[in-house]
Amino acid sequence: MSAVPDSPRLEVEVVKAVRSPVAPAFVRSVLAQTATLPEVAARLPEGTASIAVRITGDRELRKLNMTFAGHDAVTDVLSFPGSGGHLGDLAISWPAVIRQAAEFKHKPQAELALLSVHGLLHLLGWDHATRSERKEMVRLTTAALELSRVRLPAARL
Repeated sequence: MSAVPDSPRLEVEVVKAVRSPVAPAFVRSVLAQTATLPEVAARLPEGTASIAVRITGDRELRKLNMTFAGHDAVTDVLSFPGSGGHLGDLAISWPAVIRQAAEFKHKPQAELALLSVHGLLHLLGWDHATRSERKEMVRLTTAALELSRVRLPAARL
């Protein structure tokens, strides 16, 4: 009889550096659900993996973007790879969440879920530089959000 490996576990630390009405438990739940997708689970390290999510402001995202990517611009989400069992860190701009949710006519909570999943996929090696890569990221993002019952307008993805 062969042993069945434990299902991957993802521990998520959420730091709210700015006020936002979204509970950290929501972000943890979305990312934990994402980790159950077979493609995502296959890229997680054995045992327990961790990720840190920092919900912050435009000023901090702009500074991080300049420091680590050389881009002097505000962005919505940045991912910083970790090592070993720590997959890495995400920084998400709450003001960008609000702007993009208004632009695409959905709730900020849905936008935050989208950016969290997007960042996690980057930490696990997915990218969207080519058309085929974008298509795969959209497919995985859509599947992950469906697991958390988060719906976005088609134009958003």
